[in-house]
Formats: sequence, structure tokens, C-alpha cells
Amino acid sequence: MNIAVVGLSHKTAPVEVREKLSIPTPQTEEAMATLTSYPHISEVSILSTCNRLEIHIVTEETEAGVREVTQFLSDYGKVPLQELRAHLFILLHQDAVMHLMRVSAGLDSLVLGEGQILSQVKHAHKLAQQHKGCGRILNQLLKQSISAGKRVRTETSIGTGAVSISSAAAELAKMKQPNLANCRISILGAGKMARLLVQHLLSKDPCQITILNRTIQRADELAAQFNGAGIQTGTLDTMLETVCTSDVVFTCTSATEPILDRVRLEGVLQPGQALMLFDIAVPRNVHTDVNDLETVQAFNVDDLKAVVAQNQESRRQMALEAEALLDEEVDSFIDWWRSLDTVLTISSLRNKVESIRQQELEKALSRLGNEFAGKNQAVIEALTRGIVNKILHDPMVQLRSQRDIEARKQAMQTLHTLFDLEPLPSGKLS
Repeated sequence: MNIAVVGLSHKTAPVEVREKLSIPTPQTEEAMATLTSYPHISEVSILSTCNRLEIHIVTEETEAGVREVTQFLSDYGKVPLQELRAHLFILLHQDAVMHLMRVSAGLDSLVLGEGQILSQVKHAHKLAQQHKGCGRILNQLLKQSISAGKRVRTETSIGTGAVSISSAAAELAKMKQPNLANCRISILGAGKMARLLVQHLLSKDPCQITILNRTIQRADELAAQFNGAGIQTGTLDTMLETVCTSDVVFTCTSATEPILDRVRLEGVLQPGQALMLFDIAVPRNVHTDVNDLETVQAFNVDDLKAVVAQNQESRRQMALEAEALLDEEVDSFIDWWRSLDTVLTISSLRNKVESIRQQELEKALSRLGNEFAGKNQAVIEALTRGIVNKILHDPMVQLRSQRDIEARKQAMQTLHTLFDLEPLPSGKLS
């Protein structure tokens, strides 16, 4: 079995491409069902965030499996294959393993060391388990990637003061509008990104903030976390009324279509009224046509790169420390992965020895007589099992821990020959 990752990210594709390929949580089950129905994909997980979409697969035929994923993405996003291929990255085997661990550790993020990605990988793992997408291999890889991400944040300083997409957006707003304290600010959405936005905005200035959400309860709960900040709340039903009385608007809702566009804004903005829009949602919440309005300035997640670049250099040394830890984690996973080749040999050997043990035990018990055997059968049973387990322990440990592929193949073949076990399928030794 081989591991592959097919995807696109802020490094390979602009937001207008990424939003077409975004797979929201409610659509994950159907996407996984489609992918696992393909003949060459046996396990799958999906990681979809504002800056990346990745599909991780386990496949016996790597080229065919990758081709099936690529065709799925083309069909799903309605992007022609030729256009899509220019934005995709494809990683195989050990490179795929290292990539997922780097993603979990925040080393592949737009904001180096950002912490939100780890919870997103956890969410992807949970969805893959719920929808029966991941089996033994991907389950172990995702679990170990999450552990690796936690380890990097515990043993290095990469997460200390790490900024997020939300904080970068707040920083960009501060650059474009230095006097945020005198601005009326609206935030559309009340999820984690909105919470981080409020946190970073208030750390800079005592802002006048209004939070709108689909449900008022969620908006009120978020405002309550910043008790004393005077945050106003409302529902998205009053969006246009609120926007037209705002100077700066941040959008981070889960809507799959733009909720603000030129027509809507033209209908509510006063002549000459200036408005700044910072859209950090993917798919985007703000249509590109708002840029046609003379008094409106709109920014999206791709516009954050200039802000992020200012913080990157100081974090690169921390990233090198993290990479060294990830090398250890990758080696550990690869050892486990390769040891799966030995499962059939170990199982065959244990079954053969167990069969011999049971045959000899029956003979011994019949010679001892019913009375003695009845009283002592449990003790004799435990004795023989203990002997078998101790004899098999060292060979099994040595076989699993053998890192040299050729040496392991030879050891497996020798065991099958010496103990007259059923021959291994040819694929197990190739």
C-alpha cells in the first residue's frame, strides 16, 4: 500500500481557484463516499481550510489513485483538468508523510507556526473516522501527525506569539487605517476566526465592534467572552444596514457564495462614503466586483502575504528546530508502516506454533488422566502458552524492527522456509 497527497494551497493556487475546490464539512461525507468508491483508493481523508485543500489517500496503484483524485477535483470544482493541474501538488510515500506532519506543525501555513491548523487536522481525522474514510494506515498517520504538531509546539518556540490569518487581517487593517479606535468596525460571522479577530483588534485599540451572525446566540456568546468591550451584536438579516454605517468590515462566514457584492453595496452606501472590506473567508464572502466602486477598498486572504512576510524571517530558526523533531516522527511512522509487511509472516508463524501447542497439549492431558488433567489443565495451558510466547517474542520483535528492507525480506523468506509456512504473496516481497 502507498500513501499519496493531492492538493493545492496558498503556495500553488490563488483564492479564486481555492474557493472552487473548498469542501465544507457538510459535503465531506459525500466526497469521501465518492472517492472510496473508486477502484484504486482504499483509504481517504480530506483537509479543507481557507488556505488549502488536501486529499490524502492509501492506494495499491499510486498513479491510478492519483489520477482518480485529480479527476474528482476537476469534476467537483468544475475546473478543466489542464487548468487544475497547474495548481496541484502531488506528494508520494515518505514525502507525503513529512508533508502532513509539517502541515500539522504549522510549518506549511501562510503564517509560519500558526496554531489553528492543528485543530483543523484533528477535525479532518474525526471526519475521516466518522465517515469510514480512513483505515489502519491513514488513521495512524493522522494520529501521529497530530502528536507531532503538539510536540513541535511543546518542545520549540514556534508557537510563541504566533500570528494567525485573523491577526494578519487585523494587522493589515491597522496598516490601511491607522486610527482604528475611531472607526466603526463590523465582523460578519462568529466562529473561531471572528474570535481571534476581536482579540487582536482589541489588543491594538479600544474599537467599536459589532458582530453579526446567522444566529444571535452565537454572536452573543462571542461578545460575552470580551465582557466590558461594549461589543454590539445582531443577525445577518441586518447586514446591509450595519455595513452602511461601518467604516471597516471583516467577513468570515461559512457562506459558499458572496454575501456582499456591488449591487448590494450600491443600494445602501451614501455618495462618497468610504468603506474597507477585509474578506478572510474561503470561499470568499465578498464578490470581486465591489472593487468597481470608487470609494470601496476590498482585500482578501491573498492580500495578507505582505503582512505575513514581515514576521516570517524571525521565525525561520524556530522552524529549523521543528524540522529536526519532525524527522524523528517521520522515521517512527515509516518504521511502523514498513512493519506491516511482517504481519502476514508473524500471523502464519504464530498460527502454526499455536496449532502444534494445542496438539501436544491434548496428547499430554490424555496421558495424565482425567482427574489430574481436570484439576491442573488451566496451569498446564498457561505454562505452554507462556513458553510459546517467550520463544516467539524475540524473532517477532527483531522482524518488526528491522529497518533494512532487503534484510527484512530475507528474514521473512527464511522464516517461511524454515517453518514450512504458506508462501508469501509476491507483492509482500517486492
